[in-house]
Amino acid sequence: MKHIALLLSLLFATSAQARDLTIFAAASLKEPLDQLLQTQPGVTATYGGSGTLARQVMAGAPADLVFLAHPDWMQAMDKAGVLTPGTVTDLLGNQIVIVAPAGTPDLALTPHAFAAALGPDGRLAIGLTASVPAGIYGAESLTALGLWNTVKDHLAEVDSVRAALALTARGEAPLALVYRTDARVEPAVTIVATLPEDSHTPILYQAAAVGPANPEATALLDLLKSPAGQAAFEQAGFIPLAAP
Repeated sequence: MKHIALLLSLLFATSAQARDLTIFAAASLKEPLDQLLQTQPGVTATYGGSGTLARQVMAGAPADLVFLAHPDWMQAMDKAGVLTPGTVTDLLGNQIVIVAPAGTPDLALTPHAFAAALGPDGRLAIGLTASVPAGIYGAESLTALGLWNTVKDHLAEVDSVRAALALTARGEAPLALVYRTDARVEPAVTIVATLPEDSHTPILYQAAAVGPANPEATALLDLLKSPAGQAAFEQAGFIPLAAP
């Protein structure tokens, strides 16, 4: 990871020091994006649920770049006229998994298994199914797999995928639906099931510049989709999608 960060630093040094930049990014991107930004003075990131961040940008929040986990929110911002024309870029994919406290055995993708794992009072922690991308993808998958009726009255819906992860890491929910990359960074949980990729809309992370054309924001976007930037996210478990 150090050689990738050094390369990004050298590439970025001449183009993005004119003024500070702010990225609004999906919570699931935190670790690799923080690592990349360590070598980028003046560039900061604000993390949260993609829906929350998109609404903030449309309300005028000062962001130079957005990096979100569902194309619906990027389309909403584009329609609202807040994105720099022509900058929306497909960058990453991911996978949806079910996690439980560390040491829990694998979970079958059956109504009986989920009902037993949740018990009478347990909750499945999940991002808001109407707005948080992991929650949207997760609800699609659970419905396609015939599990929705089992879990729909046993959900703990929260405002980001990391909040869902935290509930199970703290032992407050026996199961959580998160991205595979989230599970990798939390030792207090273990992956007990992987939801089939054909059971939900393909997971797509997109980035775009915000506002009038800004060479510094465009340069940062170019670095995120460069081979070095894509390699950094791949090391964190994401699936690179940007064309070389």
